[in-house]
Amino acid sequence: MQWANIRLFAVHFWRNATTPKSFYLLFLIFILLTAYSAVSGIKNHSTQNNIRQEHQVKARQSWEANPDKHPHRMAHFGTFAFRTHPTLGVFDYGLESYTGNTVFLEAHRQNSVNFSEATFSTGMLRFGELSLALLLQLVLPLILFFTGFSSVAGDKQNGTLKILLSQGATWKEILFGKSIGLFAISLLFFIPILLVVIITFLLFENPEVNDFRWLRLFIIGISYLVFLFIISSITVVVSASSNAPKNALLRLLGIWLLLVILLPKSAQAMGSYWFPIPSKLAFQSAIEKDVIQKGDSHNPNDPHYNHLRDSVLTVHNVSNVTDLPFNYSGFVMREGEKITASLYREHQTKLLAIYKNQNDVTQFSSFFNPFTAIKLISMTMSGTDFSSYIDFQDKADGYRYQLAQTMNELQMEYISPKKESGSEGKAHVVGHEHWEDFQDFRHEPMAFANSMKEAFPALLSILFWTIGTIGLLLFISKRAKAI
Repeated sequence: MQWANIRLFAVHFWRNATTPKSFYLLFLIFILLTAYSAVSGIKNHSTQNNIRQEHQVKARQSWEANPDKHPHRMAHFGTFAFRTHPTLGVFDYGLESYTGNTVFLEAHRQNSVNFSEATFSTGMLRFGELSLALLLQLVLPLILFFTGFSSVAGDKQNGTLKILLSQGATWKEILFGKSIGLFAISLLFFIPILLVVIITFLLFENPEVNDFRWLRLFIIGISYLVFLFIISSITVVVSASSNAPKNALLRLLGIWLLLVILLPKSAQAMGSYWFPIPSKLAFQSAIEKDVIQKGDSHNPNDPHYNHLRDSVLTVHNVSNVTDLPFNYSGFVMREGEKITASLYREHQTKLLAIYKNQNDVTQFSSFFNPFTAIKLISMTMSGTDFSSYIDFQDKADGYRYQLAQTMNELQMEYISPKKESGSEGKAHVVGHEHWEDFQDFRHEPMAFANSMKEAFPALLSILFWTIGTIGLLLFISKRAKAI
């Protein structure tokens, strides 16, 4: 196998494929779709972040504007946490439109993340959003199929293939040459999208956020290049295995439908069937049941807190909670927050384990489907996948817990234990300057190391597909026939 011959076949395929005027019309349509996707993606990113930052500022102003007040009332007054829209969300929307971006933070309650775009949109969203990633994942493979379906089958039908083989060309040179030629054509469509993302990075550069965006883009770029080579090679292999171009085209369209629609939907359905999740009502009811059994801080006759009170009184050698050196109600609220937060995390961990099992089915299917593999890599590296959403949820709940416990500490320290229990009146308040001392919520993107951990199975499957595709080219080169 000589490289000069491979290059010759690649250049020849390039010229033949790019000569027809229909190719330039197709390229123009793709560029227009790219421009539309880029403009809508940039506009959506800018709008979403401006709205979320504006409301985060308003939530902070509302928090600081509170007058002198009882700390526990402030804990229930709460605040909001808004998720920052990732810069690579311009490229791949992922699950951003479905997972929500805002959560209300208050004591004793772990509220769900709300206000997703899907809740405000019409039924049109179910048809998908046209993103730059979608063009590369779904549209470009179709273009490559239509461009390369006759790459070998056409030469076989018109007799050119027999002439090439009789003049000393080998099947390896023909298959690899045409695969590289088709891959080079795919770069014509890929490079404009890459340039758009790079320009977006320059426009929305934020030195305060270390999200490894350039490294993430590098991994995304390499992964898509490998994916496009796999698609190009599969196209040539199917063409070489077909007796006529129309048969090759039908097979390629069948492969596209199987890998893009049937297999992903089947994997999701099987994951949901094998690992069913409890309803939201059942999930919350289970937590409340455990809280009642463990100890309810708002129940004055709760056995757990009666025992706790007796223990505290014994340790401090006093007979009444009003004789303690701290506010006992704040101490009870602090203990109650520990219990409820611990129980919530326990149930949340079990729930996330079910979701992980469901997602593992999809992850496993990527070893049979390169379209699933590239989709998972793209979403994870872009920060628009499910794990990034859970990361935000965990950080928001950590901030909520810190807020509640800080208010409880203020109650223990500044509310006199001699005062009767309650939160009304000027005798049960602390200065409003403490509200300003508590730092505002600031969303940090998911750590790059965690993203790599989540994307590793998909990266491994892409590597597997690369090796398998090269092996398939070598295998077909020994079995293919010129007629």
